[in-house]
Amino acid sequence: MSETLQAVRGMNDVLPDQTAAWQLLERAAREIFAQYGYREIRLPLLERTELFKRSIGELTDIVDKEMYTFRDRGDDSLTLRPEATAGIVRACISNGLLHNQRQKVWLMGPMFRYERPQKGRYRQFHQIDAEALGYPGPDVDVELILMTARLWRVLGLRGLKLHLNSLGTPASRVVYRAKLVEYFRAHAAVLDADSTRRLEGNPLRILDSKNPAMAAVIAGAPLITDYLDAESAAHFATLCSQLAEAGIDFLVNPRLVRGLDYYSRTVFEWVTTDLGSQDAVCSGGRYDGLVAQLGGEAVPATGWALGEERIVELMRLQGLTRDEGSPDV
Repeated sequence: MSETLQAVRGMNDVLPDQTAAWQLLERAAREIFAQYGYREIRLPLLERTELFKRSIGELTDIVDKEMYTFRDRGDDSLTLRPEATAGIVRACISNGLLHNQRQKVWLMGPMFRYERPQKGRYRQFHQIDAEALGYPGPDVDVELILMTARLWRVLGLRGLKLHLNSLGTPASRVVYRAKLVEYFRAHAAVLDADSTRRLEGNPLRILDSKNPAMAAVIAGAPLITDYLDAESAAHFATLCSQLAEAGIDFLVNPRLVRGLDYYSRTVFEWVTTDLGSQDAVCSGGRYDGLVAQLGGEAVPATGWALGEERIVELMRLQGLTRDEGSPDV
């Protein structure tokens, strides 16, 4: 008898008795997007590898270690999308959607990263993305966060906490980067291999280290919020004020830097203590320089992505997976 074939490691089947929770989440998201005026966009799973190198950053773990990249018969380097934002920006540029226009769009579908499979982290995973392009003010950052808060309420999810930070502008980060390099060089003896590698290329990424042995040295590092330019500081203050007025509790976390190079100013994560080490269920922020970086005119932009597998697992743990029809949005 021939060997029974199994699914590829880290790429999971979703069986019929599991799909109700997925449908509940996706239906709620679609209805909320419609109410806020966000329209669906559907994109290829494959993009040119250069798109992700130019947007995410060549020194990131995603590009350096995790992408599914290959050459096709025409010798073009192609990559299964590891995230959605770069593809959405590429589509808006190449289809002329940003010529004297602003766009609010959403996308739902699979992403691919070659990571070590564990609970809450898979090689094929599914995201729901919301992106607003052409909007410079903190009010749109607030809107995007309010959409996520509304989704948690509709689904009945409990215990999610919002963490916020500002990364400032590229110019202000140059000053902060110099201070950070100076600090970590003075503590070079305690840096692990990954942090030593990142020190010259992207020292902010050291702040995102999950190595417990690095916790003490990271805790003593300079804070990026102490080096914000005046405009970024005002943007962040307005964001925090408007969230407080809307009744959204949050924690300002100056160590939150996110794992992608294109972020500027606002960054945020919704986290939970119910999923172990994979605590972030929805992450996002502002990426004002990305459109120009990918060949378009300078257009401000902001957005977020949530991991469907993590939200569905959280729904299961909190007893919210039964399907009782359309949620009350």
